[in-house]
Amino acid sequence: MRRCTECAVRIEGDWPRCPLCGSHLVGHPSPDPLPSVPLRFSRRRLLRILTVISLVLVAISFVVQLWLGHRPAEFGAVRSVWLGVCTMWLVALMALRGRRDLARSTLTLLVLAALVCTYWDYLTGWHRWSLTFAVPIMCGCAIIALVILEHVMRLEVGEHALYSALTVLLGIVPILFLLLGWVTTPVPSAICVVLALLSLALLQLERAADVRDELAKKLHV
Repeated sequence: MRRCTECAVRIEGDWPRCPLCGSHLVGHPSPDPLPSVPLRFSRRRLLRILTVISLVLVAISFVVQLWLGHRPAEFGAVRSVWLGVCTMWLVALMALRGRRDLARSTLTLLVLAALVCTYWDYLTGWHRWSLTFAVPIMCGCAIIALVILEHVMRLEVGEHALYSALTVLLGIVPILFLLLGWVTTPVPSAICVVLALLSLALLQLERAADVRDELAKKLHV
């Protein structure tokens, strides 16, 4: 059994460092007292799905770029797709790394990215590409990532409900942009809203029975 000389405690399992202070352990490792729990999903399958969707989105952006030529001069819709792909991958990687509060991490990521894009738009003359294209596309790609994670990882009912609520929240943001007239074209925001509604319906249809059972337990029905 390994031992930490700093904490003067014995550590079971194959720990390279002390879980309390982070110091190197001495001695030989012992069998782990906790059973090894295998993954409930295939990482390879998840990464393959993300890769295919990313390649499709990037290919579409290049086709649109060729069609538009050198327009628009500002950041525009085409390069906003690349931001959306990055957002989708970051959300998935946070889930794979076992982030306990993925919903909060996703919201933090989107808020920071939206603030950076908005400030960049402001510095370059305020063409409103940040609110018209960047934010709705990033929200839409985050919704796609959440749906993929729910489908592949088969989350618990509580996490499923949280992801559904986050999907609704991400769909509300573009609606506010439309109502306040902050966008130059309503298409990206409208697509994001439709995507949120479809994703929410898909999430509920897949887990409708589980959600009903969980509500019955909570409400003692």
